[in-house]
Amino acid sequence: MLTEKSFSIWGLMLAFVVLVGPFALSFHMHYPDEMYYSDAAVRMLQTGDIQTPYLGSEELRFKKPILTYWFVLAGFKLFGVTPFASRIFFLLAGAATVGFVYWGARILFDDKRVAKLSGIMMASQPVLILSATRSIPDVLLGMCMAISTVGFLGFIKYGNQAPKRYHWLLFIGLALAFEVKGLPAAALGGLGIGYLLLNPWQRIDLSKLLYFPAVLTSLVIACYWFVAMYWIHGPMYLESFLEDQVGIRMGNRFLLLIKNFMLATLLVVVLFIPWFIFGLRKVKVQSKNLFQQNPAFVGLVVLWVLAIVLMSAGVTKFYERYLLPILPLASIWLGWLLIENGALKRVRLLKSSLLFLLGLNLIVLLVGVYFNTYLQSSLWVWGQCIFVFSLLIYFYFKRNLLVGLPQMIAGSVLLLFFGASISTYQISLPDAGQLVKQYVADKHIPEGSKIAFVGHLHTGSKIRIGLGAQFYMTDLSPDYFIDQIGQYDFILVEDKYLELIPQDKFSFDTAAINWDAKFIKEMAQSLWEGNSQEVKEATGKKYYWGTPL
Repeated sequence: MLTEKSFSIWGLMLAFVVLVGPFALSFHMHYPDEMYYSDAAVRMLQTGDIQTPYLGSEELRFKKPILTYWFVLAGFKLFGVTPFASRIFFLLAGAATVGFVYWGARILFDDKRVAKLSGIMMASQPVLILSATRSIPDVLLGMCMAISTVGFLGFIKYGNQAPKRYHWLLFIGLALAFEVKGLPAAALGGLGIGYLLLNPWQRIDLSKLLYFPAVLTSLVIACYWFVAMYWIHGPMYLESFLEDQVGIRMGNRFLLLIKNFMLATLLVVVLFIPWFIFGLRKVKVQSKNLFQQNPAFVGLVVLWVLAIVLMSAGVTKFYERYLLPILPLASIWLGWLLIENGALKRVRLLKSSLLFLLGLNLIVLLVGVYFNTYLQSSLWVWGQCIFVFSLLIYFYFKRNLLVGLPQMIAGSVLLLFFGASISTYQISLPDAGQLVKQYVADKHIPEGSKIAFVGHLHTGSKIRIGLGAQFYMTDLSPDYFIDQIGQYDFILVEDKYLELIPQDKFSFDTAAINWDAKFIKEMAQSLWEGNSQEVKEATGKKYYWGTPL
């Protein structure tokens, strides 16, 4: 089922990019934390200072290290300030994570089927897919930990005779992870290094582990931004950073800790649907067998999984993306388990899983067709519909072939996100940023104008991307913006704050109107009744452009 001819890791990575891309590279969904990185990257373009992150309100922000900001900035530099540019390198990081998982498993196991199945499972991981559609640190952390995982597995495989490339991968991966997330990456890396030095099955000598060029380079990478910020801003930045890393994030209520621990433990299993179902057969016996074959690897997997689950349990608010760093090792272990227990020979179960996913895809496609039938659409969207339907038909008729069932299951998971973008095209696009961009072009607003923004900060972030680096937009607090708006050339205001602004001092035009997700039921009903434009005007979220009189 996983023959040489039927599998290519590069093809799998390309499929990940192609199928997740439409959902990721426009603002079909916009995760709240993305604004911190895109707002700061726009300001970096405007000022030339690429070291210091700022909020859209022009306040300093030191809560996260610099690497995520630079990934967004790199996209803006290469492709211009667009939604595509803000996310492209995060999507590619998700695909790269799949490749590193495959590489790690290929190093550790002689059976190539383990590497192939591990890569396939990683590519269909919902947490990885969702993280790759957001310009936030998590997918970068997952990629960097996957890089270091390859290094760790090189030491597990070769012991003290490990080639030098595994030193570089281990330490550079951890250094980059530290520049992405900070202390959680350091804690996980420290545990892994301690395990290599102390485990009784494949113990590594300290002198063999600490290859000086790799360690020194990693220290420079890991410490660069922190030293630079201390040099420029003093201890103020460190206080803000530590508060985010260990202060406001850590919970101390016993019931909350128990709740988060149970949720994290459950998700470690559930996130591998449908794959973990295939591994339930004789799981205790098979797990014991795996430990007997390679106790050093199994011990590392258990250590990292427990560490991440416990760290996730300690936070004030738990998110499933916190589990991403353990997925590379967990995918390799589960891939090994499924090969050992003969799961790929259970054709009926594989077929049932595929048919279930095809059914879900069909429902998602029909919803998208419904929305696009009654609203103005595009040839690109109808092309997506034809592509999804054709692929579903292809998978259905190929279901009886033994070759390729795991790939088709993974492809069906990825296709759900591709198909979802058909529906969200009508709900979310064009986003407020693109609408304001068009308004500014139509009204010939001069570049370099200073714009005050009063409204939802997440929408403000999308608008800032739409305006680009040519305009200087500042977020103002709805509580005290009245005294400040005189300092700006124009004002952009959310509808609910419009009444707070003196109407005799500004003339207002509607610059953007979008469907409000709270009224999705009304939207669907209006399509059937043929009055969607009226309902959108009545319930949609509006932003007004104010010009001083």
